[in-house]
Formats: sequence, C-alpha cells, structure tokens
Amino acid sequence: MKARHFSPLRFLRSACPCAACGGEPDVMGRCRQANVSYTDQSFELTGWHLVGGYALQLDWADGHNTGLYTYQYLRRIDPARTA
Repeated sequence: MKARHFSPLRFLRSACPCAACGGEPDVMGRCRQANVSYTDQSFELTGWHLVGGYALQLDWADGHNTGLYTYQYLRRIDPARTA
C-alpha cells in the first residue's frame, strides 16, 4: 500500500513552484524574487490535473494554475518529513 500524505492548501499555494510565485533567474543567473499577494480565493482549490506520471497541476479559485508540483517536489516540501 502506498503512503498517503496530506498538506494544507495554504501551505501548497504558498509553496507554488511556478516562476510567477517563486521567481525566475535572469540571463545572468540571478534569481529575481516574485512579489506575490494572496486573497482568500488564493487558497481555495477548485481542481487538479495529472501531468504525465510525474506531477500535479493545481487549479486555484483566483485563476492561478501554472505551478507544476512534481511528486519529487511534494516529497521534499512535505511538512511531515521536514518536521
């Protein structure tokens, strides 16, 4: 039986791995930190999609859906494993 892990939605959205939320490197390799603001809708999950066999794409009520949460990334940020 595979292990199941649960993460709060607020935690998942705050850890969104997309470039708009986490920043992205410029041509010199310097990472520009994104300035993200949230509303109550930012933490309401409206759907999700499997991406190949390696990731989940989450749909948030505020329209954001560009983050690909790879299974490796989800294991790395799992609060139960980092505590």
